[in-house]
Amino acid sequence: MNIVSYIKESFSELKEHVSWTPANELSRLTVVVLVFSIIFALLIWLADTVLSRVIKVYFDFIN
Repeated sequence: MNIVSYIKESFSELKEHVSWTPANELSRLTVVVLVFSIIFALLIWLADTVLSRVIKVYFDFIN
């Protein structure tokens, strides 16, 4: 099997046998992922801020 036939068969497989997500569902799911990513990033930022302040207070206390 040479590289040209492999590429042709790969494109054929993508066109005929792969079921693609419809564009409207894809955009809806993309928005869901973005919203949850932002929420998760904010939660991590909040946890980092709180923990860094707790550690700062602790080290100020022991010094």
